[in-house]
Amino acid sequence: MFKTLLKPLSPAGARGRLSVLIFHRVLPQPDPIFPGEVDAHTFDAICQWMKSWCNVLPLDLATRQLQDGNLPERAVAITFDDGYADNRTQAQPILARHGLPATFFIATDFLDGGRMWNDTVIESVRGCRAAQLDLRSIAKPDGNGGSSGDLGLHTIASPADKRSAIGAIIGQIKYLPVAQRHALTTHIADCAEVQPPTDLMMTSQQVREMRQAGMQIGAHTRTHPILATLSADAARAEIHESRVRLEQLLGERVGLFAYPNGKPGTDYSPESVQIVRDLGFDAAVSTTWGASRAGTDVFQIPRFTPWDRSKLRFGARFAGNLWKT
Repeated sequence: MFKTLLKPLSPAGARGRLSVLIFHRVLPQPDPIFPGEVDAHTFDAICQWMKSWCNVLPLDLATRQLQDGNLPERAVAITFDDGYADNRTQAQPILARHGLPATFFIATDFLDGGRMWNDTVIESVRGCRAAQLDLRSIAKPDGNGGSSGDLGLHTIASPADKRSAIGAIIGQIKYLPVAQRHALTTHIADCAEVQPPTDLMMTSQQVREMRQAGMQIGAHTRTHPILATLSADAARAEIHESRVRLEQLLGERVGLFAYPNGKPGTDYSPESVQIVRDLGFDAAVSTTWGASRAGTDVFQIPRFTPWDRSKLRFGARFAGNLWKT
């Protein structure tokens, strides 16, 4: 049914449409704190649906065909952001089983034992044994050298409480500079009396294994900053140095980029886009929902993923994304 429905919404040729799916993690088992996070069983089903309904293409080929006006009908590309180890241990074997390509965007400073700041928050709350996490001793920087209150007292007695607390804490520090985010999350782990894991992200060897298995690797900055808040020189260094490290690691050119967080105007600016162009990348992806068509800026390709677990709802939302754009 969906294959037939998608054909007029995503035709071949000059009127072609490209849907790009975005994922971050594929967990071995469902997470009680984040039950909506994709697990291996769900991802296997999504891959089955995509193989049945769509023509799944490598992202670089898809963007070239979009520009040339010769996309196949029902064109889709699959992408992952950040570089989590479960991309290698869970996602890649499932993709291989279905014969599907994907592109993995790597924040390079977190390879080989690093950890993203938001995961420090998540794992601190997850591992805290108390019913409340008291962060009132941690001042929240106001961006002008002062403070704007503290990080608060959070009830974490249940999985739902933990999810709410994580959202509240992350929301308070998300748009701070990288160094401040790191310092604050270190204090949060100390308050929680938790030593967060150091194996959440891929190793360099796992990145090489992904490429050797036929997956594409793209750049995603070094430290996952909010590019719109950086100077032009700092933004350029983040983007360029992440690409250089990947190229040295893989021994080949890296032509694809993903903006961290990815909301235009909020997370990256027109200046960020120009830097990516000037550095000679082939294409870049955002997190704006939608599907690409002829004339879409290939340095701001939209991405979307339905969050539904049933085939009917997933398919309907997938088709709706094409219909609305």
